[in-house]
Amino acid sequence: MDSPSDASTGTLLTSRGGQGRPLVLVHGLMGRGSTWSRQVPWLARHGEVFTYDALWHRGRGVDDPHPISTERFVADLADVVDALGRPAILIGHSMGALHSWCLAAQRPELVDAVVVEDMAPDFRGRTTGPWEPWLHALPVEFTAAEQVFHEFGPVAGQYFLEAFDRTPTGWRLHGETRRWIEIAAEWGTRDYWEQWRAVAVPTLLLEAGNSVAPAGQMRRMADTGPRTTYVHLPGAGHLVHDEAPGKYRDAVETFLTSFTQDA
Repeated sequence: MDSPSDASTGTLLTSRGGQGRPLVLVHGLMGRGSTWSRQVPWLARHGEVFTYDALWHRGRGVDDPHPISTERFVADLADVVDALGRPAILIGHSMGALHSWCLAAQRPELVDAVVVEDMAPDFRGRTTGPWEPWLHALPVEFTAAEQVFHEFGPVAGQYFLEAFDRTPTGWRLHGETRRWIEIAAEWGTRDYWEQWRAVAVPTLLLEAGNSVAPAGQMRRMADTGPRTTYVHLPGAGHLVHDEAPGKYRDAVETFLTSFTQDA
């Protein structure tokens, strides 16, 4: 049964079923908690699953009074996990993976383990310039599912159909493109190695064969993390959990099982 939630409160967490330790699924940039629908059934065998909608991803026109920053995202995620009353395992994709390991570094009492899917600590020097014209050109609302698949392809298209706001006339962007650009632009100005080095909980690193992460960084994370497992997934794109669902599931379930045994 879904838990009640209100985007205006600053937090949004939805229970998706299962029992036991909390598993909080933290989506990537332009994503949403609803995009984890294919992973929830098997994850619910390993604990109580919650999906989380990050700030600036909670609906068109739903903003936040604070400036965009990684620190603001992490503070919001901390409030959500803290409200559970017990430590959680954070399963993060891309942006969500970054915020998850930053939370583990800052508030270790809230986090028992982290899954990092295709994200690295240092994108300095990279700009959003090549990406911005395409993003600005997206329609605010798609009137047919076929338009979404044409724009994003079959895998990402399904992902975005689940992320966008459903309206009587189609599918509406669930945030502001200018805000999403601001979020990504920050990553080109700083790195997060210090936060990564502070993570002490068990961590699974999943790197796509066609990764967005700068070459070698996730392997370096594996070399410097004290309790880290690294898995490379050849042929998979950035949405590993949807592009290579079987391999993703095998890696995550093996990790969760070993983590239980270690505990």
